[in-house]
This record gives sequence, structure tokens and C-alpha cells, in this order.
Amino acid sequence: MPDTRITLRKRRPYATKSNKIRKVKTPGGILRVHYLKKRTKAPRCGDTGTKLNGVPVRRPRELARLSKPKKSVSRAYGGVLCGNAVRDRIHRAFLIEESRAVKQRLRQQEAIARQTKTAAEREESRKKKSKKSGASASTVKKA
Repeated sequence: MPDTRITLRKRRPYATKSNKIRKVKTPGGILRVHYLKKRTKAPRCGDTGTKLNGVPVRRPRELARLSKPKKSVSRAYGGVLCGNAVRDRIHRAFLIEESRAVKQRLRQQEAIARQTKTAAEREESRKKKSKKSGASASTVKKA
């Protein structure tokens, strides 16, 4: 009868997520334990949640060993946002900037219109005053 008992190679007996094992039978017929690494998840876009292209799927320790160009994409928000999300952000920023510029132009035009309107009102009031003063002066002269 073959021996079905196994001995753990590490001194961590608890069945935690980081301590999963697989029983493996060696060519010599002996049961051994292989410790499994956690499954890796692909990095995802912060806005859309889609998988990021050009970024490797590795465990954090392996990612730390990689050089920076291998961990990201050479683009704005590379390795954090996908291309579509970056395009949308740029587009949105452009539209917001344009709307600000349009509002500023409208404010300037309104200010110019107010200035011309007040200037025209001043001229009208001057004309009225001059007519009144001219009429009163003529009545005074006649008397």
C-alpha cells in the first residue's frame, strides 16, 4: 500500500489564501507538496475598468523588479488609464476651456455694449441739459 501522507515543507499549517498547496506525485512515487502562488489580475483602467494594453500581468514583487518602461505605456496617464479614457479626458478639457473662452468673450462684449450705451446716454443727457440751459438763458436774455 503506497504512502498517502504528505509533510508540509514550510512551517505555515493554516489554509490561508497565501498558503495554498497542491499534492504532486514525483517520478519516484513519493507525494510532495507544491506551494501555489496567487493568481494575478491584469491592471485595469481607472475610468472604464477595461484591461490595460501594454502593461504586463505580474505579481507585485515581480512588477517591482521590472524597469519603468516595461511597466507602463509612454503616453499621458500610461499604465493608469486606457487610450479611450485619455482621449475623452483631453476632449472634455478642450470643451471646458472653449466654453470658458466663449463666456469670457460674451462678458467682454456685454461690457463694451454697456460702455457704449452709457456713453450714448451721457451724450443725450448733455444735449437735454444744454437745451434746457439754452432755453432758460434765452428767456433770461429776453427779459
